[in-house]
Amino acid sequence: MLAAGLPFPALARTSKPRLAAIDWAMLETAIAIGHMPVAAAELIRFRADVVEPVVPEDVIDLGLRGAPNFELLQLIRPDLILSSPFYTKYDDRLAQIAPLLSLPFYIPGDPPLPKALSAITALAEAVDDPQAGTRTLTETEASFTDIAARLAPFADLPVALVNIGDARHMRTFGFDSLFGSTLVRLGLQNAWSEATRFSFHAPVPIEQLAAMTDARLVIIGDIPSEARRSLAASILWHALPPVAANRVFFLPETNPFGGIPAALRFAAALAGAFEQGPRPLA
Repeated sequence: MLAAGLPFPALARTSKPRLAAIDWAMLETAIAIGHMPVAAAELIRFRADVVEPVVPEDVIDLGLRGAPNFELLQLIRPDLILSSPFYTKYDDRLAQIAPLLSLPFYIPGDPPLPKALSAITALAEAVDDPQAGTRTLTETEASFTDIAARLAPFADLPVALVNIGDARHMRTFGFDSLFGSTLVRLGLQNAWSEATRFSFHAPVPIEQLAAMTDARLVIIGDIPSEARRSLAASILWHALPPVAANRVFFLPETNPFGGIPAALRFAAALAGAFEQGPRPLA
């Protein structure tokens, strides 16, 4: 954790502190504990790609996460800026504007879900609202427990979590991805056991699915139209064991570098997809 500027106890006040989020996982964490930021980066894309949690229209857009508008941020006068090690090069400049809270969610080789849970407590304490952190963690654990119970009948087979890039390549989500880490919490086995390259292994040939003979194949996010058409006509695709055995499931777009809201969205969508049953590639 990086804390720059004023000590966090100085943020205590009768009204909620004004938060500005550069990092999306931190944005999701703030929303999860009931402290909607007054400003956040790249909101147009966040609303289109992440979908949930919902960010109100009156939250100010700070521009790109990789190139935030520092002048606008200065005018907003936040009490606390939320960032992550992805944006370390901006730490000094951000800390000149307001105290900075930078938390690590994604570290190669480490499961991120525990870090996302810890971030709930850290941020709640930073905004002098520890009860919000306790409440959010309690609700989160209850949700995971309920969803795990729904998924218990499907623990017989491992799960291959992928995102399709084109008709010949895919990204696979390993144990150090948010999805893979959440899969463990839900009591399911990840079919991808090889090392990953920072949260997912990309790209890998789609024929590697041939080795996952017993897996349920879960495709996360939209498949490009051209790739969908090519796969529908592909002999290789239809010969892959999960496809041939009708064990293909589809999940909506979910933020792979999000916080607890993204983990819960993934978990609920996975349970819903398994309960509804497999679907062919339309």
